[in-house]
Amino acid sequence: MTTTSTPPAERDERVAEVGRVRRLLVRPELGSLIGAIVVLVFFSALSPVFRSVPGIANWLDPASTLGIAAVAVAMLMIGGEFDLSAGVMTATVGLIIAILTSVYGVNVWLAVVIAAVVALGIGLFNGYVVVRTGLPSFIVTLGTYLMLQGLNIGVAKLITGTVLVGGVQRADGFLSAHFVFASSVVLGGTLFKVSIVWWLVLTAVATYVLLRTRYGNWVFAVGGDKAAARNVGVPAARTKISLFMTTSGAAWLVGTITVLRLTSVQANQGIGNELIYIVAAVIGGCLLTGGFGSAVGASLGALIFGMTSQGIVYVGWDADWFKFFLGAMLLLAVLANRFVRRYAEQSRKGATA
Repeated sequence: MTTTSTPPAERDERVAEVGRVRRLLVRPELGSLIGAIVVLVFFSALSPVFRSVPGIANWLDPASTLGIAAVAVAMLMIGGEFDLSAGVMTATVGLIIAILTSVYGVNVWLAVVIAAVVALGIGLFNGYVVVRTGLPSFIVTLGTYLMLQGLNIGVAKLITGTVLVGGVQRADGFLSAHFVFASSVVLGGTLFKVSIVWWLVLTAVATYVLLRTRYGNWVFAVGGDKAAARNVGVPAARTKISLFMTTSGAAWLVGTITVLRLTSVQANQGIGNELIYIVAAVIGGCLLTGGFGSAVGASLGALIFGMTSQGIVYVGWDADWFKFFLGAMLLLAVLANRFVRRYAEQSRKGATA
């Protein structure tokens, strides 16, 4: 009687084994995580107030509003586009809500909905023009930025005679809207802004969408190679337009939070923040060429700015050092991202060799 032994299964050369360290090193948010830890340790060592619970609440607050917009901007950058109008759009949203409620007596909730429609319409306009004309999104949204800046000041002066519009707190529906968008939660005897919750929830949702859904695959595909994405059936135009609308939606949320918190808005509010959103996304691992990035990384980039802006105050430094830090972090992030991208490409080539 003869027995036949089953030959051992041959290893499929198409299946590459990637170690944990290698997988970690190619994660786009690794650099921002390390940077956040370094900044946290640095300012905690210099200032006891910084590491206290009230101090944490203070630097989480600016990080939250920056993070909400930075996450949306990061998704757009992964899709291969830019939006320079996101910062000034927060002022547009605030002015719409403030003028409708304080001048025309519109309910706050209705004003918030109208502002959302306008913001999404601006995002739709930006995306449609970019897709239909093929013009760089940098140029298209720069034009939108300048138009909105002029409209904000011109319309505010025309209707109210001033560039500072207030009185939102006297409108119907203010208390409930304020509770949803601008209230505070007491934890350990310290007030934490509800915007932090909005930030964390949106970061989680964006991360899930990018990594676990077909739409997320589309975003990476159109950012990496739009022509190739179209060839495999990805709706590139629709995806890009939706990303512009996502960015304008985030700007609407930030503008709504700000105007309901302050009960007033400056016509020039938000100018310059669009650069901070982009820098936060770049620090978080987004490439300027598209196709690579992380929502978590963008949130960590915003966290770094929040910690730095308050940490500089706590240690008694001149606020101008924040601008220096902003430029230095941008350069370091670009260099780090370039290294990570090259390492990732080499890892793929080595795994398939």
